[in-house]
Amino acid sequence: MASVRNILFVMCDQLRADYLSCMGHPTLQTPHIDALAKRGVLFDRAYCQAPVCGPSRMSFYTGRYVFSHGSTWNGVPLDIGELTLGDYLRPLGLRTVLVGKTHMSADTEGMARVELDPASPSGTLISECGFEPYARDDGLHPAPILDPDLPYNRYLRDQGYPGENPWQDYANSAEGPDGEILSGWHLRNARRPARVKEEHSETAYTTDRAMAFIDEAGDEPWCLHLSYIKPHWPYIAPAPYHDMYGPNQIQAPNRHLQELMHAHPVFAAFTQREGSRSFAHDQVRQTVIPAYMGLVKQIDDHVGRLVAFLEQRGRMADTLIVFTSDHGDYLGDHWMGGKELFHEESVRIPLIVYDPDPSADATRATVDSRLAAAIDLIPTFIDALGAKAQPHRLEGQSLLPLVRGDTAAPSWRDAVFSEADYAFSEVRRELGRSVHDARAFMVRTAAWKYVLFEGYRPQLFDLREDPGEIDDLGASPAHAAVRAEMHEHLFAWLRQRRTRRTISENTIERRTANARKQGILIGVW
Repeated sequence: MASVRNILFVMCDQLRADYLSCMGHPTLQTPHIDALAKRGVLFDRAYCQAPVCGPSRMSFYTGRYVFSHGSTWNGVPLDIGELTLGDYLRPLGLRTVLVGKTHMSADTEGMARVELDPASPSGTLISECGFEPYARDDGLHPAPILDPDLPYNRYLRDQGYPGENPWQDYANSAEGPDGEILSGWHLRNARRPARVKEEHSETAYTTDRAMAFIDEAGDEPWCLHLSYIKPHWPYIAPAPYHDMYGPNQIQAPNRHLQELMHAHPVFAAFTQREGSRSFAHDQVRQTVIPAYMGLVKQIDDHVGRLVAFLEQRGRMADTLIVFTSDHGDYLGDHWMGGKELFHEESVRIPLIVYDPDPSADATRATVDSRLAAAIDLIPTFIDALGAKAQPHRLEGQSLLPLVRGDTAAPSWRDAVFSEADYAFSEVRRELGRSVHDARAFMVRTAAWKYVLFEGYRPQLFDLREDPGEIDDLGASPAHAAVRAEMHEHLFAWLRQRRTRRTISENTIERRTANARKQGILIGVW
């Protein structure tokens, strides 16, 4: 029997890999997350499969690439035929629960086609990406799209915060000198404290709900997806985290005017979006990044609180813990704000795996620099529970052999892949692209990063000579052979997608060449 009984799957939203002290940040100290890394393995070259919330998360939750599951951007429904984390773990006896965000959009047309009631038990699971929605909160609730029944808003009202939308008016707004409400959506307000008390903030609330579930579950095995909403914008933190860091503690931007000279057309268009133009100014970076750091620090403190809680309950001995993020944040690097493209700041994610099994003792407090991916988590969870993989569907690899130091583990990947769909962006219209053609793909090896934008020349970066990705070699005559090799790498990956997902490979083996046994005689004279 495997010693792993429960799974705690912690995800932050828009947390850059290099904004943890265990990942090298020089001024932002995250001792509790660092301590978790020392108890497990830190994968320092892990990548999301799409640098946008929705499609990235759908790859985490399905174990499949965006090309395979088809939910290419926020709000694109995940097909009802796609199995998700709960579909894999519930048959293994684990109650699979969500606290926080998924960015899942339900396939209501698909459910209507098969006459499945979204409010039924099965319909709820499909609508909630396979999770039991113990406390779902996607964290973006401005007034025009207000959910009047949002549990967090109900909670805030119970704590004495009045109004129709305290998420907006208190948790994500500040207060001016005359008592006026200053929206957290405006970057200029990022250094002010949120109007909500820290103990009632989104990070504190979701941590509280996670601990409540663990106590409620008792001895029942569980997988808990604790999905923090921060440090995703609005960039506004409660006191005392709002001013823990100052402009003198932020890093210089990773950008160069060279990037804007002869820039790739798609990249150039993204640098002209409002968020990118704002982050091009030092004043904006010096205002926003300290608040971003404060939000990360707050998460670190609550991770410490959660781990202490697990220790008290005796759950550290039987709970596999994963700490990660759905994607990064440019924060002004490469003249960009937000995410969506494939520089390391956007596509690289933190990934820590703590395995309580004694077989993982030899790798504790180690850093593994092999290329890891979001789609690896479901195979890892299945493996940790002692169950069999489903390679005809799952496109990732179990990290467990790496965590447990298995020298007989199969050969590891030599590349990671990520995808982007900018059909929903104003950039597509500015470039005159059709909805179908606004696609991009990235392949990253140890030495090179190659990005293919449909209809344009590629981008190419030499990661050994240019780790900051400043010099785009996509049009360099001297690198034509490298581009051809990387293009074939990408094409080979596209050909290998798991599209035959309704039948297992073992079943195919059993059915191979058995027509004669069934009395079917083909071509017999």
